[in-house]
Amino acid sequence: MQELLVDFITSLDGYGAAEGWPGLWGLEGPEYLGWLGEQPERDYTILMGANTYRLMSEMQAGSPDEEFAMGELANASKVVFSSTLRSPLAWPNTQVISEDAVESVEEMKRVGSRPMRTLGSLTLCRSLLKAGLVDRFRVVVFPVINGSTGYDRIYDGYPDVALDMIASRTFDGRIQLLEYVPRVLNGPPGG
Repeated sequence: MQELLVDFITSLDGYGAAEGWPGLWGLEGPEYLGWLGEQPERDYTILMGANTYRLMSEMQAGSPDEEFAMGELANASKVVFSSTLRSPLAWPNTQVISEDAVESVEEMKRVGSRPMRTLGSLTLCRSLLKAGLVDRFRVVVFPVINGSTGYDRIYDGYPDVALDMIASRTFDGRIQLLEYVPRVLNGPPGG
C-alpha cells in the first residue's frame, strides 16, 4: 500500500497565503531552504487540483529561486484532478485524471508504484482526509498571524481529526515543522 502525505505551509492562524505578502511570508531561511532541497519526497507523485496546477504552472516564468523550484517540480511526476483541464498539459510529467479523486487515489494507493504527496489543493486534501486516505499530515508553520490579509484558510470544512505527532523540527530558530498521523473522528473524543 503506497503512502499519502498531505503537506501544507501555513501562518500561525491557519492561512495558506496572505495578500501582499511574498511567498513563504518572506521568512524562509537557509535551514528551511536546505531541508526543502534534500526532501526524500522528491520521488513521490505530486497530487493537485486544477487551481493549484494553474497557479504553479504560471509561476514557471518567475524569479531564479522560483525557477529552481519549478525545475524540481517540472521533473516530478504529477497528477492533476480536473474536469476542465485536458491533456497534454504544458507542465511536463503531468497526468490529468477527470474521474473521482477519492476513488482514483484509493486505487493509486492500492496498486501504484510510488508514494504520493499533495501540493496545495485544499479541497482535494479535505476530501482525501475525510475518506481516511491520508497516512501522514505535515504542516510547516511560519511565525506570522494574517488576520487582516490572510486568505485560503486551510482547515475550514475539515472533519474533526486527532493528530498523533511523529516528528517536529525548528528551522532558522522560528519556522516549525510538525508531522502527524491523522485519525478522522466521528465526534469529540469520549462522546
